[in-house]
Amino acid sequence: MTMQQLDPPLPVHVLDKGPGYAFAVIDYGQEHNLIWVTAINETGEIWCAPNPRVRMQANWTMGRKKPESIAREHSDCSGDAEPVVAQMSKPN
Repeated sequence: MTMQQLDPPLPVHVLDKGPGYAFAVIDYGQEHNLIWVTAINETGEIWCAPNPRVRMQANWTMGRKKPESIAREHSDCSGDAEPVVAQMSKPN
């Protein structure tokens, strides 16, 4: 097992938890996912998230767009929801 402190911390998004900063990575070896030790911005919680649950945040200057998995998680325009139908009623 190895643990590497990230300096500076990396801005990441943990699926189902939200954006935060990864400040360490734990590697248990070749049969395991990397574990990202992340402080979540909104709650201040520290989570150890497995590699498949972690995404880099969008970075316009680097040309990195928001990953689809994050866009679907936080978007009302994903196409998954039923369309909103407005009903008009005339006053009496």
